[in-house]
Amino acid sequence: MKRIITLLAVLCLLIGLAACGGQPEGSTAATVPTQTAPAARKEPGTESEAIVQSTPAESGTAQVPAGDKTLVVVFSATGTTKGVAEMIAAITGADIYEIKAAEPYSDADLNWHDKNSRTTKEQNDKTVRPAIGSNKISFDAYSRIFIGYPIWWGEEPRIMDTFVEMYNFDGITVIPFCTSSSSGIGRSGKNLAENAGSGNWLDGKRFPGSISENELRSWIEGLK
Repeated sequence: MKRIITLLAVLCLLIGLAACGGQPEGSTAATVPTQTAPAARKEPGTESEAIVQSTPAESGTAQVPAGDKTLVVVFSATGTTKGVAEMIAAITGADIYEIKAAEPYSDADLNWHDKNSRTTKEQNDKTVRPAIGSNKISFDAYSRIFIGYPIWWGEEPRIMDTFVEMYNFDGITVIPFCTSSSSGIGRSGKNLAENAGSGNWLDGKRFPGSISENELRSWIEGLK
């Protein structure tokens, strides 16, 4: 009898172990969806797209300090002022940005003897703003800008007024220079400063087209 009871006890124990042995498999199947549920994960690319979208907003509101580079801006209808600008750029290691008119000036346009020429009409009307055809430039990298132009009818060409009114010169030292055969710089530099409304504008200087590199270097060194 004892032997039967012992066998029954062993049999019950084996049945209990078999039941426990099946539990993990069923339990694992029940927990898999919770552990690997794709609904709880972000779609591929979601985080990077959010970062990209936030970057322009952050850069747009941040104050970008002016850099340490020098820029030479020049408008030159005949090439004379451009030659001087290129020498200044070579001396200072500056970049050059050329202002080009959306409608180029022809020889007839530049005829100052003709009261009906394009430039005569523009210079006689201080409100005229000729369109610029060259792409816009960023001033972020620059702390000093030389601005060169020819003297027309004793003043800056109206396209120069177009240019300075397009930009913010805050934190930038601006040095006007001009070329002419006889006329001085006059009020042209002051006119540009007033139209710009920003920037630290120094007194400008007039040069003949035949100015030497040594003369320009001496002038530039005197600005420091």
